[in-house]
Amino acid sequence: MSTVRSLRGKRHEHRQFLDLQMINNHTYCVIMAGGVGSRFWPMSRSAYPKQFLDFLGLGRTLLQQTYDRFLDICPPENILVVTNAQYAGIVKEQLPALGDQQILQEPSRRNTAPCVAYANHVIASRDPEARIIVAPSDHLVMDRPAFVNTVNLAMEQAMAKDCLVTLGIVPSRPDTGYGYIQFGEATNTVHHRIRPVRTFTEKPDLETARRFLDSGDFLWNAGIFIWSLKSITQAFRNHLPAMEARFAQGAASYGTPSEHAFINETYGDCENVSIDYGIMEKADNVLTVMSDFGWSDLGTWGSLYTHLPKDAEGNAAVGDQVKLYDCTNSVVHAHDDRLLVLQGLEGHIVVSTADALLVCRKEDEQKIRTFVNDLKAESGDRYI
Repeated sequence: MSTVRSLRGKRHEHRQFLDLQMINNHTYCVIMAGGVGSRFWPMSRSAYPKQFLDFLGLGRTLLQQTYDRFLDICPPENILVVTNAQYAGIVKEQLPALGDQQILQEPSRRNTAPCVAYANHVIASRDPEARIIVAPSDHLVMDRPAFVNTVNLAMEQAMAKDCLVTLGIVPSRPDTGYGYIQFGEATNTVHHRIRPVRTFTEKPDLETARRFLDSGDFLWNAGIFIWSLKSITQAFRNHLPAMEARFAQGAASYGTPSEHAFINETYGDCENVSIDYGIMEKADNVLTVMSDFGWSDLGTWGSLYTHLPKDAEGNAAVGDQVKLYDCTNSVVHAHDDRLLVLQGLEGHIVVSTADALLVCRKEDEQKIRTFVNDLKAESGDRYI
């Protein structure tokens, strides 16, 4: 039996290894919250994207849930949110405990590598001995204690050796919506669940995803990273030296009133590149932690459907005014007070907002981006 398959049956085994309350003053959490989330249209809009919404009806938005998880890992003053400047007010409203210097405002969208570089230099101005967790703001984690223990295990590895650690999720199905990590045998790591990364693969086709799952040595790429400030800074110097040099020029401005002006001047000159492609796929000191903590990137309405409670016919409905008749295996999300009466739907997505209604087959949900692009071409930003 492969280690991956073995781990599926031992979801909570790792809890014995680390103290859940291991909070260290040198630990910093960077939450990336600048995305648009177009696949969740019409709820997610460019002015108010999905990380600021409560998709599960829990009373906390995805950003707030991410912040809550990190309170178990680092002091609240060590949590930074990197977001587009247009969302800074929303971040402050949803996370009022954050000081203004904890909300890093990007003047433009340049992908995740500049986001990480910016946060690195802000943290370096405060704590050269920092250790850092970087995570998206819009992911779902169902098992918070298991998540905290996994992060602590990754942190232990990152501090024991010059390395970059990424969390890999034990796959439960051949999903074509995720990137994949191929891992090797454990050598010189602090735990057998920590493995060297052999390859990264972007979203594969279904046949390839099935082959990955059958092989037993592939994980989903969660896009959650753990490293020391020293290790990630050296990685930028090695693989994105021009970007690193640009942010280093502002060393005297971080944490001062001149930081905003420097970033506004610097960002537009940065390469538009992800941290995955710019650093992780090129570095030779990358490790992954085999993880299982009820994770989803909530990338589509279909992925949200799997996490919502369902009725006897397999329907998942969010909203007080939803009435279903002869419907099966559908997801309905009412974001307004409109009464929805639906009959005869099978395997559909229905989303109602104040100014838009989406009805789409679940199997065709990838077409939602096409719908959004068409609307933008026809109506500008009115519905986007």
